[in-house]
Amino acid sequence: AVGSDALAARVGERVGVGWIHRSDGSARENLSPAFCATGRDVDGGYAEYAVAAADYAFPVPDAFDDAEAAPLLCAGAIGHRALQLAQIEDGQVLGLMGFGGSAHLVLQLARHRFPNARIFAFARDPEVRAFALREGADWAGATRDAPPAPLDAAIDTTPAWEPVVASLAALAPGGRLVVNAIRKEERDKRALLGLSYHEHLWMEREIKSVANITGSDVREFLAEAAEIPIRPRVETYPLEDANRALRELAAGRVRGAKVLRIGGASGR
Repeated sequence: AVGSDALAARVGERVGVGWIHRSDGSARENLSPAFCATGRDVDGGYAEYAVAAADYAFPVPDAFDDAEAAPLLCAGAIGHRALQLAQIEDGQVLGLMGFGGSAHLVLQLARHRFPNARIFAFARDPEVRAFALREGADWAGATRDAPPAPLDAAIDTTPAWEPVVASLAALAPGGRLVVNAIRKEERDKRALLGLSYHEHLWMEREIKSVANITGSDVREFLAEAAEIPIRPRVETYPLEDANRALRELAAGRVRGAKVLRIGGASGR
């Protein structure tokens, strides 16, 4: 259904809703106190029905079916923003710390934008590292493995602290680490005690977090993803199996993105 004030929307139009439910519409709306997140501040996650603000209901390109589109709206859009903040240039080295729903999309995006860049993937699970190589990474190693070359930029998509320390150690002088996470867990926080100013921070190394997304991030990324085209790797589960999907995520059993299907969903 379409509300009476949603003048640009049409009944039957295929749209997607991302992490951003609504905000103030400014260029920095991702940082605004008005930012409202889907599933956190309003209902909409793990649900059969949801109400979305018309300005933040994004038309889904025909290049993607529903399951493929789902991770683009959150993991893909935030990965797009993280890649921008990384300020990588063609021919440089990009590290992806963790290789799940967001990172496997960032790899495809970076390959398109920076065809001469080298992309290294880090993951704790050997099967995930093998998956990263199949997806086109130039090298894959464990979290603490030394990469073949220093990283000009790294994007950390993990919920843990050890990858932050490992990423900083792998950065080239002047390199930048972008932490793409809503939160970090407490269980390995002691890894931060291993930080050394000389090894991890000196030589103008930088750390930057990525916070939320703007509506423009989603629109720009969806258009570019369709043009490339990006091919999300998805594992689908019925909504009733959400807990199983979450347990597999926690165990690191990830091959791309996990998507929950609503009963009766057509897939298009």
